[in-house]
Amino acid sequence: MTTILDPTDERVPVARQITARTGDISGVIGLLDISKPRGNVLLDELQSLLAARYPKVEIRRYAKPTFAKPCPSDLRLRIKSECSVLVEALAD
Repeated sequence: MTTILDPTDERVPVARQITARTGDISGVIGLLDISKPRGNVLLDELQSLLAARYPKVEIRRYAKPTFAKPCPSDLRLRIKSECSVLVEALAD
């Protein structure tokens, strides 16, 4: 069973369906640090967990220059061309 944690307002919960999963991850997983404090700490731990669980998957790290602005176009295009999956870290 998969548990999804939703950081939005819980006073008005939204029902969501999970897209069917194959149980297998392949290709390249991108980890995007949006440059908020301690986001790198979160991604370090996530990278360790993913590497242990999916040893054949390549993991690449990316970072936005600042959390205050959208991801630059060139970085978005690079991530899109290099990754099968992207995880974006939000932390403080």
